[in-house]
Amino acid sequence: MIIGTAGHVDHGKSALVKALTGVDTDRLPEEKRRGITLELGFASLELPGGHRAGVVDVPGHERFVRAMVSGAGGVDLVMLVVAADEGVMPQTREHLDICSLLGVRAGLVVLSKADLLPGLGEEGRVLLDEELRGLCRGTFLEGAEVLPVSARTGEGLESLRAGLARLAAGLPERSPDGPAFLPVDRAFSLKGFGTVVTGTLLSGRLRAGDEVSLLPGMPGPLRIRGLHAHGMPVDEARAGGRVAVNLPGVEASEVKRGETLTALHALEPAWTLDVSLSVLPATPAPLRPRTRLLLHLGTAQAEATVGWVEGGALAPGASGLAQLRLARPLPALPGLRFVLRGSRALPGRGATVGGGRVLAAGTPRRRKDAAAEPLRALASGDAVAALPWLLGQAGFRGLTEAQLFGRSGVPLRALGPALERLGARGEAVRVDRASKLYVAAAHVRALSAKARAELEHAAAAGGTQLGLPREELRQRLSPGLDARLFARVLEGLVQAGHAELHADSVRLPGQKLQLRASDEAASASVLEAVRAAGLAPPIPSALATQLRLSPPAVEAALQLLASSGALVKVAEGLYFHPGPLGELRGRLVEWLRAHGHIDTQAFKELVGQSRKYVIPLSEYFDREKVTLRVGDRRVPRRT
Repeated sequence: MIIGTAGHVDHGKSALVKALTGVDTDRLPEEKRRGITLELGFASLELPGGHRAGVVDVPGHERFVRAMVSGAGGVDLVMLVVAADEGVMPQTREHLDICSLLGVRAGLVVLSKADLLPGLGEEGRVLLDEELRGLCRGTFLEGAEVLPVSARTGEGLESLRAGLARLAAGLPERSPDGPAFLPVDRAFSLKGFGTVVTGTLLSGRLRAGDEVSLLPGMPGPLRIRGLHAHGMPVDEARAGGRVAVNLPGVEASEVKRGETLTALHALEPAWTLDVSLSVLPATPAPLRPRTRLLLHLGTAQAEATVGWVEGGALAPGASGLAQLRLARPLPALPGLRFVLRGSRALPGRGATVGGGRVLAAGTPRRRKDAAAEPLRALASGDAVAALPWLLGQAGFRGLTEAQLFGRSGVPLRALGPALERLGARGEAVRVDRASKLYVAAAHVRALSAKARAELEHAAAAGGTQLGLPREELRQRLSPGLDARLFARVLEGLVQAGHAELHADSVRLPGQKLQLRASDEAASASVLEAVRAAGLAPPIPSALATQLRLSPPAVEAALQLLASSGALVKVAEGLYFHPGPLGELRGRLVEWLRAHGHIDTQAFKELVGQSRKYVIPLSEYFDREKVTLRVGDRRVPRRT
């Protein structure tokens, strides 16, 4: 559990944390000199009833809101600190707005410097109380306890501890079932250990020995050597706690605040975020597309442009769906809270204009409301219903089960059965069992239809080639198409009777060539020349010279003869007639039966040709599962 401070600069947040925990969270010389907090501070607090909490002390100055948002992102309950001698100030309001936008739902108001309250008089105290009620009205702190506390005298500290314990007892425990996600707020080196990164674990769990990524800069794999939680070594850290992670092989200078520690391959940095967005009521104008803002996400910040808003705009105080386009890619988790700030401060409350929750990351840019329905399912918490949409957004690349876990947040124990149901309903296709790669069934159908169209086009064009080479067809469907998905498409076409596979080519069922007389004559000449050469067939260029044919005509004839089975392609540019090749196969099998193995020299004598032919032939028989290479010998392959 994490307790955070919030409030205006110089209202006594750090002094309050020191009085509660004994830890001075202002650790930097500049903080000591200026008397204000510049960076996040951390301490551990034992509460009545046995609760142990991490305490995050945040800067109060407007110029250090980034650090404040970084610290508040993982807070479970907040102490909103208001100084008795100054009352509510601009950063008091902005910090409360930020806590609300980041999803903090529990807390109390600490009236600090309580030893100065008598100086206000009765009327001043009444005005202060009314000001605090007005501040909290309509927020998660409406009706919260207001506790006068003096860090200098100790007044009210025990009541504060008791109040925090009561709130802590009512907080639900964070689930550790999500993807591991730890925004880094500090990185340093420890002698004898190496680099240590710290942060609040917002989701999932981390264990010693886990392979992780530091995104966006270091996809890894990096391995966790050790973990500390609340200053104690642990084997496992769970969501909701302050965690220090020891990462060997990483230089501390390479790690910056704003990077995120995630499970290996679970997430990728994203350029776009589909979000549920709320605009603060104090914002002076509706939020429209093309508005440029500063995004605070975890401990990172980046410029963001509002690229799409459902309905075209969000009025002050309204909530809706939107897409943010980032100036640099960031890792993001569904459900992660964020804050948006503008370039100008709103009157009396800072520059924060809104914030909300990430629904999906890395989706295509959109300009219309077509995706609103699946996004509403994600916003309602029904991530399972949005799985087909997420697969559709991924295109032909598809998503592995691990990637879907990271993009949807559906627990792994529920994700597997959900994907099986999608497969049974014909909405998803598992194209690889080992990596659990899934592709939207609509994309597989589209690829199959395009493959049939390409084969029909090639057949209509005629020529000396039956069908299309597999690799050429794969590139025609989509450059760089995953070989596993291509194989799945071919399998489906063959099972449906829409295609046939022959050696290295794919053709329509029953397709036959309509050759010109010159093509038939060239093929007949090439076939006879290769047959006559036996186990020493000439290479294509030599055939062209021998037969006085053009090299393209010889190449076309060889491909045609190989696709029809009249010749066998043993290696690139090396074609054999099946007669001599079959006789050699018979002699090889007899030799293996008699001797149990064959070495290169014996095989060379069996072939009766040079190494130019012996090596390709030996590798051919390996591929044909006649032989198995074991060291310098080949033995019969058992079937």
